[in-house]
Amino acid sequence: MKNKKTILFVTGAFVSHHCWDGWVSYFEDLGYNAIAPAWPAKDASPEILRNRQPNDKALAALTLKEVIDSYANIARGLEEKPIIIGHSLGGLMTQIVLNRGLAEVAVAIHSVPPQGVFPYEFTFLRSTWKVLGLFSSMKKTYLMSFRDFQYAFVNGMPEREQLEAYEKYAIPESKSVARGGLTSAASVDFKKPHAPLLILAGSEDHVIPAHLSYRNFIKYPKNNSIVDYKEFEGRNHSVLTASGWETTADYVARWIEKHL
Repeated sequence: MKNKKTILFVTGAFVSHHCWDGWVSYFEDLGYNAIAPAWPAKDASPEILRNRQPNDKALAALTLKEVIDSYANIARGLEEKPIIIGHSLGGLMTQIVLNRGLAEVAVAIHSVPPQGVFPYEFTFLRSTWKVLGLFSSMKKTYLMSFRDFQYAFVNGMPEREQLEAYEKYAIPESKSVARGGLTSAASVDFKKPHAPLLILAGSEDHVIPAHLSYRNFIKYPKNNSIVDYKEFEGRNHSVLTASGWETTADYVARWIEKHL
């Protein structure tokens, strides 16, 4: 059966939009039109983007609002409201674009929480504080070291797979975008009715620990809008590409089919 509906994948921080390549193919095989556009200033290979580090002026100047608006404009430009699926900071952006009424259904995978859900969990703070760029130039981009990537994204995986993931996906980040998560740009009206939303968590995620994802979930009131929550055992922050990612994609596909 050809669904002919569009899925818009929203990428998070620190990694290339190519982390969605497997998901794009997976959902195209199910009959969807799947797209995973890059952020503004990130439409290049990881190698090229890393070679610009730390003097990529266009990326350094990018703001969270500009990234959110870029995805919102893509959604508005489609013939029908898309299905929106986002990961990490892309999950936060998914929640915001959903809040604007631009999604038919939405999935936030290991989502950075909106304003109003303070991320006090230690592993989150350890994984993300460097990108805020405290006491460093905001005109320079930040590239997560392999050691930090090991802790934040690929903990628990064999070192060979960790290295492969770092080389394939890790890219520099805008400190301005990261700081935007502390501003009103990251706000959501939790009480506003919205299309169905699924929030996913992973038990081994250091960046977005399951406890933080659950607090994000329960922030939504019971107002007749559908908000579901699912925690997967053994999943770290590289849930999109690590071995077994198809299990998560299959759960998402079945949930979407149920709520379309």
